[in-house]
Amino acid sequence: MRRLKVLLAEDVDMIRGALVALLELEPDIRVVTSVGRGEEVVREACRTRPDVAVIDIVMPGPNGLTAAAALHEELPDCRTVVLSAMGRPATLRRALDARVHGLLFKDAPPAELSRAVRTVAAGGRYIDPQLALTAWDAAENPLSPREAEVLRFVAQGADAVEIAGCLYLSVGTVRNYLTTIVAKLNARNRVDAVRIAAEAGWIP
Repeated sequence: MRRLKVLLAEDVDMIRGALVALLELEPDIRVVTSVGRGEEVVREACRTRPDVAVIDIVMPGPNGLTAAAALHEELPDCRTVVLSAMGRPATLRRALDARVHGLLFKDAPPAELSRAVRTVAAGGRYIDPQLALTAWDAAENPLSPREAEVLRFVAQGADAVEIAGCLYLSVGTVRNYLTTIVAKLNARNRVDAVRIAAEAGWIP
């Protein structure tokens, strides 16, 4: 029986070791390499040619989604499963944008990980059911493209004058946008509006 070759990327040594041991218990799965940093993912994948890469979203260096996107470009035949500790709809949206094939909570039952590996290796997709429901129930983005653009500048620390200069708008127009954004999101202030929009995936 051919065993599926898996690359595992997780920065916490103890968790990485536990996941390797867990996957190695499966008779049809073999972990061919494990790494602890985002920049090591593509290099090790090119060396070992895994069928599936299991990648934690939070990694030092390039994060897991950046590493997954780079891996897709370099080795399109390698399928990817990302692990997340956060159940936000934005996580699912970013994962789909990175063209990953599976998304799983880190606290999912152990059998879910091997099931996800087998599913994506066979050409399917595996999305944690609870995260999929969360994304399904998420409200639609109430912000216009321009409002989202203004809020992205706020998230980067820009004030109204700086935003006006970058977008070729008057300062008064920018302030009007900010007032509308706070009202639409039912936020306490601009900082709270950034938090709400980021958690919902309406701004990166």
